[in-house]
Amino acid sequence: MNDALLQLERASRGLNPDATERHEMARLVLAHAESFLEEVPKLKTFYETPAPSDVLSTSFPEEGRGLEACLAAIKNEVDRPGITTTAPRFFGYVPGGGLYHAAFADYLAAVSNKYAGVSFASPGAVRVEDQCLDFLASIVGYGKTQESTSYGGYLASGGSLANFTAIVTARDAKHIHGPLISKSTVYLTDHAHHCLDKALHLAGLSGCIVRRIPVDAQFRMRVEVLENQLDEDKKAGLKPFLIVGTAGTTNTGSIDPLEALGHLATAADAWFHVDGAYGALFALCDEGKRRLHGMHLSDSIVLDPHKTLFLPYGIGALLVRDKRLLLEAHAAGADYMQDAIHVQATSPATVSPELTKHFRGLRMWLPLQAIGVSAFRNALAEKMALATYFRKELSQIDGFEVGPEPDLSIVTFRYVPKSGDAEEANARLVQQIHEDGRIFISSTRLDGVFTLRLAIVCFRSHKEDVDVAISVLRELTEA
Repeated sequence: MNDALLQLERASRGLNPDATERHEMARLVLAHAESFLEEVPKLKTFYETPAPSDVLSTSFPEEGRGLEACLAAIKNEVDRPGITTTAPRFFGYVPGGGLYHAAFADYLAAVSNKYAGVSFASPGAVRVEDQCLDFLASIVGYGKTQESTSYGGYLASGGSLANFTAIVTARDAKHIHGPLISKSTVYLTDHAHHCLDKALHLAGLSGCIVRRIPVDAQFRMRVEVLENQLDEDKKAGLKPFLIVGTAGTTNTGSIDPLEALGHLATAADAWFHVDGAYGALFALCDEGKRRLHGMHLSDSIVLDPHKTLFLPYGIGALLVRDKRLLLEAHAAGADYMQDAIHVQATSPATVSPELTKHFRGLRMWLPLQAIGVSAFRNALAEKMALATYFRKELSQIDGFEVGPEPDLSIVTFRYVPKSGDAEEANARLVQQIHEDGRIFISSTRLDGVFTLRLAIVCFRSHKEDVDVAISVLRELTEA
């Protein structure tokens, strides 16, 4: 038996490299990362996908290929193809760019492999997460309520899971079960993120009546229509259950009238949820805080640090104004957890669907501690100003129609040629932009009209990059 165990130990030794091997691995990986970052300013924003090499098209080898071969495959087949979300002229969707400090945080979190789901297992990891949540709560305006109950929350993998957790909490808090589901009404706009529809389905609330409230010319929910609909539904014997306000829609960046929605929700005894995945963190800067006023009235709110705190994908956040409701909806236990349940601190596993939980809080904590909040605040103010600048400059170019003044950092626009079909012209323009590669923008439909959108979210994006976007649009439409 001893000989067999020694043989197995030797055969599995590759899992635990020694100090010399670790230093060489670190050198190779750091060189790879530095090469990528040095190229970022010069990279195209979109690359076609090549045919896969043997590394990505065959099964895992019985004997290892070595780190260098793996890094080469990553460079050619992962780093390059598709969209380059880290590029300063990537204006397509709402990525943040991936802060370098966060990469070190993820490395340290993976090396220590601290279990961040239960305070008993890693009180330090949970304290890190709690400090991040306190910071987010201060931005939103949550604190002690009149009943002296604190907010609750957790760091999720992203906005979709955070929104789902909020819907489950609202369902249980308002006792929406059984026959009451078909009499309960949900109010949102067509511009609310589609993950909310999925969340309602996953929470067993597909039978709820969903009211799609129309928007105004700025693509914000029309309060007077909502108010009338609430009155009609109550008269019809229905139960207003959930009002969803969006703090920065993905489509247009518009902010629903949050304060008015909050007061209507209170009057109707409905749960008020704010999806601020993209926009809520703009409240860090003065102008954003003014435009986002009313978030504090929400019963729950979602924010995505991997968007507007510029962190790598994989960290969203949910805050619920009354922590007790979050706990009641998600607390659970098991015999094997008996040692952990006697700890007084609230554990992330007791306020979320997640049990196995990556120590993702470190990727937010380390940049904020090391860099300071001021740099984030100024970067967000810059993105808002750049959006205003882009819209103003583009409006002066013949043939372009611009959408409403941006609430945050997304600008909608379209090209209207002197002759020919505008729909075809804009679809063709997007294709030309992607093939050109100097910038990346995306398209959407607003009131059925093919529309282009430019989202300025990456921390690397500055005036010179927006000027390139304007130049490319002018060049391609004048050709």
